[in-house]
Amino acid sequence: MFQRITDLYIDGFRNMKLGNMLWFLIAIKLLILFGVIKLFFFPDVLHTLFDNDTHRSAYVLKHLTQRK
Repeated sequence: MFQRITDLYIDGFRNMKLGNMLWFLIAIKLLILFGVIKLFFFPDVLHTLFDNDTHRSAYVLKHLTQRK
């Protein structure tokens, strides 16, 4: 039964014409979407504020252990 189900999906993807182009467009869209999100919403603030890893780690440790 498992072999028949996998054969069904493999044959279905192999025989797709329009579906291959749509999967390609979905992959390109996701790459662009996540690239833009990373650039604009998750900037590397610690890299711009501090020169080395020691200062970055001290800053993160201080802010993680601080009580509010």
